[in-house]
Amino acid sequence: MTQVDFYILPDTTLDARLEFACRLAETIVNKGYRLHLHAEDEAMARALDDRLWDFRPDAYLPHALLGSEQADSVPATIGWEEPSSPGEPGTQAMLNLHPDIPEWFSRFERVAEIINQHQEVLTAKRDCWQTYKKRGYPVKTHQLGGQGSNG
Repeated sequence: MTQVDFYILPDTTLDARLEFACRLAETIVNKGYRLHLHAEDEAMARALDDRLWDFRPDAYLPHALLGSEQADSVPATIGWEEPSSPGEPGTQAMLNLHPDIPEWFSRFERVAEIINQHQEVLTAKRDCWQTYKKRGYPVKTHQLGGQGSNG
């Protein structure tokens, strides 16, 4: 059964959420997982693609947009639609940055959700939390950065 982890940030900006997504993606890949980053739309996917090139000056996370020539040869893919091969071996984790839970999430061993204190994100991810719990999925929270703020 898919393990779901919610990472709760104290920050209120969407930019901080993307920055943390890059750091978390690096951690997931470094643990040996193949990762799919599920973006809300093409604009967010392209912003993540750009951000992953330079979020750390001393490291690089090999990644590609889903559907590109490089997508099969890198440990991390980024997309805003369902990946085309449901049985693709090795894609074990998904970082979900979409407001909703994709119908096909259960094909992954692990799903990571990032919550920050931006009202739209809070509302959407609260609904996601309740859906996962109602369906019986194991859900774990990781409170990051101290007390946080209610922004």
